[in-house]
Amino acid sequence: MDAPALPPSDLYINRELSQLEFNKRVLAQAQDPTVPLLERLRFLCITCTNLDEFVEIRVAALKQRIEIGAPAPGPEKIAAQQIFDTLQHQMRSMVRQQYDLLNKDLFPELATAGIRFLRSDEWTAKQRQWLKRYFVEQVVPVLTPLTFDPSRPFHRVLNKSLNFIVRLHGKDAFGRSRHRGMVQAPRSLPRIIRLPEELSAAGEHFYVFLSSIIRMQVDQLFEGLSVEGCYQFRITRNSNLYVDDEEVSDLVHALEGQLLASRYGAAVRLEVGHECPTDLQDFLLDHFSLQQHDLYLVEGPVNLDRLSTVCDIEDWPELKYRPFSQGLPKALRSDKDIFSILAKKNVLLHHPYQSFAPIINFIGLAATDPDVLAIKLTLYRTGANSPIVNHLVEAARGGKEVTVIIELMARFEEAANISLANRLQEAGAHVVYGLIGYKTHAKMTMVVRREAAKLVRYVHLGTGNYHHATTLIYTDYGYMSSSQRLGEDVHKMFMQLTSLTQARDMSRMLASPFSLHEALVSKIELETENARSGKDARIIAKVNSLDESGIINALYKASQAGVRIQLIVRGICALRPSVPGLSENIEVRSIVGRFLEHSRIYYFLNGGKERFYCSSADWMERNLFRRNESCFEIRQKHLKEQIRHDLELFLADNCQAWVLQRDGSYERVVAGADTRISAQEMFVDQLATPS
Repeated sequence: MDAPALPPSDLYINRELSQLEFNKRVLAQAQDPTVPLLERLRFLCITCTNLDEFVEIRVAALKQRIEIGAPAPGPEKIAAQQIFDTLQHQMRSMVRQQYDLLNKDLFPELATAGIRFLRSDEWTAKQRQWLKRYFVEQVVPVLTPLTFDPSRPFHRVLNKSLNFIVRLHGKDAFGRSRHRGMVQAPRSLPRIIRLPEELSAAGEHFYVFLSSIIRMQVDQLFEGLSVEGCYQFRITRNSNLYVDDEEVSDLVHALEGQLLASRYGAAVRLEVGHECPTDLQDFLLDHFSLQQHDLYLVEGPVNLDRLSTVCDIEDWPELKYRPFSQGLPKALRSDKDIFSILAKKNVLLHHPYQSFAPIINFIGLAATDPDVLAIKLTLYRTGANSPIVNHLVEAARGGKEVTVIIELMARFEEAANISLANRLQEAGAHVVYGLIGYKTHAKMTMVVRREAAKLVRYVHLGTGNYHHATTLIYTDYGYMSSSQRLGEDVHKMFMQLTSLTQARDMSRMLASPFSLHEALVSKIELETENARSGKDARIIAKVNSLDESGIINALYKASQAGVRIQLIVRGICALRPSVPGLSENIEVRSIVGRFLEHSRIYYFLNGGKERFYCSSADWMERNLFRRNESCFEIRQKHLKEQIRHDLELFLADNCQAWVLQRDGSYERVVAGADTRISAQEMFVDQLATPS
């Protein structure tokens, strides 16, 4: 029953290649003509931001490994250069597809619908006059044109900022010859400008890119010199943060320094307009110490995400997904306060189909209820002007014991979380930072309330962040309860996070980095033994990513024993299905649709005594060994039936599902003659209220 003696690369799929495969599935949504037009544009923008993050984190780290001769990360032990070369080829193909889609499909279809992006050669005399005045009044005052000489070298370029390299000819005011200049587009300026109604066709919206306005009038910035060309470019830099947990004595101070430095990290990628001459391309590559393979020539804006602002226009509802109003579970459709409801029954919320408002109201009521003594909560990502944070500030100022564990190392949220921590501390809250090397990724709230002669713990546990904006577009579960045993477990978890003492003897929860991995392997092994004994055995897991080799190897052995394994993995999956003698009984599918699948659910048949778990943790090495994660069991019969129904619907989806192949590629599931089943659409119909 042991796994075949395959080389590691045949046992696992490289995580970087798998992550890029996910972005291909997102791009397929943008290419799908059945998706509403503005949503297709939004998906295209998402592929751009996804690729940006991939380059500044994963590709940047891979280049560092090449420099020191280390293999690519992961159990495959493949040379970093080999992975890098493969990624470069695939990324170039993806970029070509992005711009082909934009120029050949989306721009023409948007224009037909009444949303037009005007090229400079399409401007009328009146439009040109208006844009010239806009340039002089709104743009020029905040621009800083630069020329180069030995005393004025190439200006520092901010990560992912919009810039222009300018070819010049002539002498400056001091009699010196000038050949090149640069213009940086200030971050304060909008990247797309909508023309006034009187300069647009009736019932249409006309837009102009800021880059077009600057290019057409850049000669005004270099008076006395002849401008022979102006070309947009963008640099993507290494954005990994490096904090030495053995050396740092002040995490906030160390992070602030790293955040400033990361804006100007080592260059990783150069994007340039395709019309830029070769000599200027070479000049930029040389300055940023990049090679030809790091250069991407694009036929359009160097940052497609500029277009995302257009996706939210309200004049064309038919070009967007049908609206709906978030629903509520039956238990919450009453005038009773949340404490009275939770005293009698537990509640499971499925976002975004069901509202996140009950959780906000739960914390808001706790902030003002005179019987509430303490509130404890973990924050990873929370967003600007968070109502939850406002409630916590109110509670702290009102004299309640408020403890907030804030993860300062949440990627791309570091600066926001430092500001958040300062605000809470000023209000009187106890702020505890996540442990260096062990990010606090658990999603937990505990409210301690005095009721008669005893203290009662009310808890909320989730699979997603306390971020009111992402709860509208991420699918997650939220579980609310006043269970005494669960409350005790959550209390132990908070003690672990604040006092750094291990949470032991928990009856309703599992936790990383201590008990979760071992428990998962044990449960997989139990299914394996049940299959070997002739019993039915089944595992279903829905996670965002799967790359942990211990879990993968346990699943391989379970598959060999005959366990039916169905995995719903949105993004990275290093497990290789359909390998003879190894993984024939494992199916891996990915759901990519209107909402970002974010919930984590684990199901084990357990000899007929089914076990259901929800968690903040993916089946990744980092989540299971280097993060503080929570995993909680769902035990109530009607809630287990709800989760089983949801899982089976995901497994039946034939509209937005992709199936992982042995070679690491994905094939889209096609309904054909079968009844069309879209899990996300059915959840909208079943749980939400149509608008």
